[in-house]
Amino acid sequence: MSVLQASEAAAGMLGMRGERVLVTGAGGFLGRHLCRRLCAAGAEVHAVSRRAASAHPDAHRWWAAALANDAESRTLVRTVKPHSVVHLGALTHAAPDVALVPQTFHSILSSTVNLLTALTEQGCRRVVLAGSIEEPYGNKVSPTPASPYAAAKWAAGAYGRMFQALYGTPVVIGRLALVYGPGQAERKVIPSAILSLLRGQPVRVSTGTRRWDFVFVDDAIEALSRLLDDGVAAGSTIEIGTGRAEPLRAVVEQLVQIIDPGVVPVFGAVADRPFTEGRAADAMATAASLGWQATTTLERGLERTVDWYRTHADSYNTQGMAA
Repeated sequence: MSVLQASEAAAGMLGMRGERVLVTGAGGFLGRHLCRRLCAAGAEVHAVSRRAASAHPDAHRWWAAALANDAESRTLVRTVKPHSVVHLGALTHAAPDVALVPQTFHSILSSTVNLLTALTEQGCRRVVLAGSIEEPYGNKVSPTPASPYAAAKWAAGAYGRMFQALYGTPVVIGRLALVYGPGQAERKVIPSAILSLLRGQPVRVSTGTRRWDFVFVDDAIEALSRLLDDGVAAGSTIEIGTGRAEPLRAVVEQLVQIIDPGVVPVFGAVADRPFTEGRAADAMATAASLGWQATTTLERGLERTVDWYRTHADSYNTQGMAA
C-alpha cells in the first residue's frame, strides 16, 4: 500500500480512534495484517490467540485464550470489555479429512457460539464474523458443505444471524474469498507454489481446473475494517472478493513465469477436492452496500507476494512468519 493509499485508508477509519477492538486469531495471517491496520487507524487493539506471546508488535495487549472454552471466552470479554470484535480465530484447513471434523467444530463453531454468548451478555457495538466463500450458497433445498471447515463456517454464520435476529447482537458477516499475500502459511496453495519455485522444485498441485476468487490481503483487510463501521447494517452478510474467478492452473502458470519459466508444474499430483464448486464473490452487491471494491490486480498481487517471499525465504517458517 502506498503512502497516499494508507493515508486515504486511515482517513476512512477516523471513527476507530480510541475504539477498543478485540481481534481473535491475531497470530494468524489475516489477524496480523488486521491488527497492523487497526493500530494505524488509532484503535486500541487487543490481540487474542490460543498460544501465549510475550509481545505483539501491532497490538496494545496480547491475550492467550482458548475461545472454545466457554469460561475462558467469558473471562476474556469481561476483562477487555471491547467496543467491537473481529472474530478471525479458526482452524483454516479446508481439506475433507474426517480427522478435521472435531478440530474445526471446536475451533470455529464452539468458539463462535461462546464468543457471541459472552458478547451478548456484556454488550458491544459491533461483532464481525469472518465467513468463507467455501460455505454452501444459493437456493438449494439441501445444500451440502464440501469440507468440515465449510460446514463449521456455515453453521457459525447461522448462529451469528440468529444472535442478531433474536437478541439484537450487532453481528456482521464478511464472507471472504481466497485471500493471499505476504506472510501466509506455506500449507496454503499460493505460498506453497511460490516457495517450491524459489527452491527450484516443480509445483505439485491438483488438476487446477477449479476456479477461485483470489483477493489480495491488503484489499481484504480494508473490507474487513469497513465492516466495523456503524453504517453497515447489523445482520448483513457481505462477500469480500474481486468478483472474478480464475482457475488455479492459470495462477500457478503466472507464478512460474514470474519466478522460473524453466520449471514445469505437475498438475494432477494432488487429488481434487470432492464436489467442491468454485465461484466468485458478488462484487457488485458488495460495492453497493460497503462502498468497497478490490483494487489490486491478480498479476500485481502475485508479484508483491513473490517479492516478499524472496526477501524472507531464509527466515520464513511454515506457520507464515518471518523470524
